[in-house]
Order: sequence, then C-alpha cells, then structure tokens
Amino acid sequence: MRVYYEDTDAGGVVYHATYLNFMERARTEWLRALGFEQDRLRETLGVLFVVRRMDLAFKVSARFNDMLSVNVVLSARGGASLDFEQTVVRDADGAVCCRAGVNVVCVDAERMRPVRIPDVIVSEIADGL
Repeated sequence: MRVYYEDTDAGGVVYHATYLNFMERARTEWLRALGFEQDRLRETLGVLFVVRRMDLAFKVSARFNDMLSVNVVLSARGGASLDFEQTVVRDADGAVCCRAGVNVVCVDAERMRPVRIPDVIVSEIADGL
C-alpha cells in the first residue's frame, strides 16, 4: 500500500496510530483470501473478530508516498482466539517500520462475548499453523 498524505503528521511521517489501520486492513485481506468476508461472518455465522491485545514496536519511520507491505502470519490458535505476528515493511529498502503481536478473539455478534471459532474457519486456517 502507498502512504497517503492523510496517513502522516505535519512532518510527513506516518502517524503512529495509522499503522493500526494498515494492520487491520491486512488481517481483513488475510481472512478474505481464505474465503471469508467479515460482514458475511456476522450475517451467516453470527460472529465477529475483535482485537483483544496488541504489542507494538516502532522501528523506522515510514513517510509520505512510501510503498509498504503489511505482512500477516498466524502464530497460534486457541479455541476462541488467534494470534498474529505482523510487520509493516518499507518496500524500497526492506526496512521494518513497525512490528506487532496481535491477539484477536471471536465473539458472538449480538452478545459480544467470546465464542469458539466456527469449524468452517478452523478448517481453512489449520494449514497455516
């Protein structure tokens, strides 16, 4: 993805909270690549994935107009949770701009309480571990 002016602070450096948006988009695309759209998960299975915890480390600044790659690696799966390792990498030189450990939990869309990840999703992600 390209860094747009709206992603930066007055100095042209990516604003720290923007990295969270980049990582959210990458996790959504990861799920989409497995064949699951988040709105359809809510409609058909009654579940959502919500972030429970993040551990962030900012390494090198990304700047306006940089091209970035956002990587998603599933590192662990629990009954109701998924752990990801994510990196935001500057394409021009391979520098890691931000690294994060992200824990998401599957919740019932109505009650917003943790529930087991549906079997149809588990079967698709089982090969990733």
